[in-house]
Amino acid sequence: MQAPFQQINVQNPKHHLMTTYKIDPVIKTVPAKKLIGIHRTMTLSNDTTFELWRSLMPRRKEISNTLNPDLISMQLFGKPLIEGLFTSDTPFEKWAAIEVSDLNIIPVGMDSCIVPSGLYACFPYKGAANEAQSTIQYIFEEWLPASGYQLDNRPHITVMGEKYKGNDPDSEEEFQIPVIRK
Repeated sequence: MQAPFQQINVQNPKHHLMTTYKIDPVIKTVPAKKLIGIHRTMTLSNDTTFELWRSLMPRRKEISNTLNPDLISMQLFGKPLIEGLFTSDTPFEKWAAIEVSDLNIIPVGMDSCIVPSGLYACFPYKGAANEAQSTIQYIFEEWLPASGYQLDNRPHITVMGEKYKGNDPDSEEEFQIPVIRK
């Protein structure tokens, strides 16, 4: 059995050496999720993720019927990513959300959505959240082209569970990439 994390070294201009991981994903059907949270449109070049989470975190206790303590980051990239036309200036929608059992009570200023069930390549990631970019590049530039899968036009999910510690090198999260068989 191969270890889920294979360590490789990647140069980072801010640090002399950064550690990242090549990851073997688990391909699985992820059940539908009901989410409540806050969302906004952004681009990679004008990334407002920090502000998005800063607006949700003080209010997260207002969300009732939570299923677990996990935080959910969801990205809706749409056809530009599927068609290979996505750039750092392409707008996309990003959510900071919590999974709930029902959508009966939505706090003022928040929205809800249902993520449909579907096939996902689930990549465990261990490392500082601010250093995950090289792992994301590996997924899209190496793993995906060599796999028997292609991107599907559904939400991209990051699950930040109990072992998530933000920018701590021991932090763990899971990237769920929507795929279909080629």
